Amino acid sequence: MDMIATEFSPWASLAGGILIGLSAAVLMLGLGRILGATGILAGLAIPDNRSEFAWRATLVLGMIAAPVVIFLFTGRWPVIDIPVSLPMIIVGGVLVGFGASVGSGCTSGHGVCGMARFSRRSILAVLTFMTTAAVTVYLIRHVTGGW
Repeated sequence: MDMIATEFSPWASLAGGILIGLSAAVLMLGLGRILGATGILAGLAIPDNRSEFAWRATLVLGMIAAPVVIFLFTGRWPVIDIPVSLPMIIVGGVLVGFGASVGSGCTSGHGVCGMARFSRRSILAVLTFMTTAAVTVYLIRHVTGGW
């Protein structure tokens, strides 16, 4: 049975976490908005007004530009290895979208901003999706053999 390899990258993870936290703080302090990627993307697709579109588009473009910034600093493109099939990526995307809709927010909104505000709803959401993620990883890696 092949196992899905996972690279341990504490420094890159720490840097990413710091940047996400700073982004959330800047967005909250600057515009009074919560950094929830799903809500930001939804508001970009159907903007309320021009100013809403501008900050959402800037944030999404920054997310898209991140690999270019990494390349400029390191001279290497980030390695993106997705060890699952395209159908599984599509199923995962649909499930995440459904979960974000049912849970009134995504992992970034609840996990970063909601928990920082001690929101009970966000704490419950994070406990739910972290438990679900752990069970899913266990089932895929140890029960089904990694598909």
